[in-house]
Amino acid sequence: MISVDTLDENKAFAEKEHADFPMLANPDKKVAFAYQVINPEAPPDRQFARRYTYYIDPTGKIAFIDKAVKPATSGQDIVAKLTELKVPERK
Repeated sequence: MISVDTLDENKAFAEKEHADFPMLANPDKKVAFAYQVINPEAPPDRQFARRYTYYIDPTGKIAFIDKAVKPATSGQDIVAKLTELKVPERK
């Protein structure tokens, strides 16, 4: 997950939400802009990272970008997309 919040804000979020996944604190927004999750035309105070999921294959190629992430079903949606992309299940 890329967040344009500071490291301290991300730590607080992770503790509050019991997040068990990696987060990148990206307050300078360089990575977020590189992945095109921020509207470059938005004024600086409105430059928030959109919720996109990038599926990257073993060669480093982007296999799919989900730009319609629904937080309530994102876990199930990820499993469904990984199955569709024929990603082998880990044992």
